[in-house]
Amino acid sequence: MRAALYDAFNAPLEIRDVPDPACPADGVVVRVEACGVCRSDWHRWSGSYTDVCEPHVPGHEYAGVVEEVGADCRRFKPGDRVTAPFILACGDCPDCLTGDPTVCDHQHIVGFSSWGAFAERVAVPHADFNLVALPDGMSSTVAAGMGCRVTTAFRGLIDRARLQPGEWLAVHGCGGVGLSAVMIAAAIGAPVLAVDVNDDALQMAHELGATATLNVTGTNNVGEAVRDLTDGGAHVSIDALGISETFHNSIYGLRKLGRHVQIGLPLEHHAEPTVPLRELVYARQITIMGTRGIAASRFPALFAMIAGGRMDPARLITKTISLGQAGDALAAMNQFTGAGFTVIDRF
Repeated sequence: MRAALYDAFNAPLEIRDVPDPACPADGVVVRVEACGVCRSDWHRWSGSYTDVCEPHVPGHEYAGVVEEVGADCRRFKPGDRVTAPFILACGDCPDCLTGDPTVCDHQHIVGFSSWGAFAERVAVPHADFNLVALPDGMSSTVAAGMGCRVTTAFRGLIDRARLQPGEWLAVHGCGGVGLSAVMIAAAIGAPVLAVDVNDDALQMAHELGATATLNVTGTNNVGEAVRDLTDGGAHVSIDALGISETFHNSIYGLRKLGRHVQIGLPLEHHAEPTVPLRELVYARQITIMGTRGIAASRFPALFAMIAGGRMDPARLITKTISLGQAGDALAAMNQFTGAGFTVIDRF
């Protein structure tokens, strides 16, 4: 099969012929029809993760058609159109059995734990627990675009923060997951303040339903500006970027009893930001929570919102490319410019 590989961090991706993946006994092999290009892929390519040896095939937001089924897989058959959450849980441990597979100690992440879906085929283990059948009428391109960013935002807002209609949401960082959060919050009737330094991203946030936008370039006190624009502070705020500045802006922009959700991946010195416990956690009594990924069992709720016309994730996709253009798409993320999702749909 054809796949896009790199041999070292920050090295160009090359299209090569490689062996087809072996089908896991409890899994499937999927013929990939579409794969998103996500900033998490960029983190791995640029050297933020060092747990997988090169050469490596990235790609964890995928959708396609089941081609091969392992002997122990019961729920799926060749020809099924499918996607999957990027965290593939074991399905047997206490976390999985009590409904929290995103914290499974035995999780497998395609594109990180193993070669990913910048390829014509990808192996998916633990398929009965993790694989998700696509609704009729949903394209693989749209499903792949949802695979990490939309689903992570959905769980962060709906399942973790329990954002309610009428509550203010502040989104710090309008990349893929931030724009997804804007769309989801607007779909449930929550007013949204989108915060960024990129006017293109803020314009897209406005088009997706943001009530107000704030370009914080040159702003001395972002938290105060957010509180002014949200009638006293956001009820829920997310750091969708993962740097100390956006973390602090998020928690300082909350009102009393507000909820901060950490979605952006903090790396290096950003992984240990200071937290003003006395002022914010003790006096203002805010809640700080993390989130990562989604359970396969929660996809139907997200699909129902889409089927009901409350949101259209296709609007997040601004560019489709061929497999041969995947390396350029990753390199373009060095600049933090543009807006929307890029999806590979030609292999």
